[in-house]
Amino acid sequence: MAFDEKAYFQDKPEHRPAKYACPRCKRTNEYSIRWMRRTKRKDRQPQGAEDRAKYDKLRDHLLRLDDELTCKTCGKKFEVPSHHSLLFTDQLEGLPKDEDVADADVTAPATPLDRSQLPARFTRPTKGWRG
Repeated sequence: MAFDEKAYFQDKPEHRPAKYACPRCKRTNEYSIRWMRRTKRKDRQPQGAEDRAKYDKLRDHLLRLDDELTCKTCGKKFEVPSHHSLLFTDQLEGLPKDEDVADADVTAPATPLDRSQLPARFTRPTKGWRG
């Protein structure tokens, strides 16, 4: 008998905000992406030893439902520019939230760069596109 994965997960729809740039008009907007959160059910464990080994390897994850978005500015459809249609929830916990990244201070290095230690090819002026 085949292992029915859907019987051991509980599905819950979820919306997560993300910022994407439209490839046509190049404007960045915030979009609400639909995800399906699949959590492992604790009350249903398989009886067979082989199925139980597969069940123990299962992890909670998110499945992305939206593959295309409509640009809020120009109205054209574009694909979500990401290869990640499945994310494990334990990977999300370690990532900083978007608000934390925006609030972080970007400071210049304490000591200025010593250009005398760089090779000559990095310090001589460019000749332009003609070479």
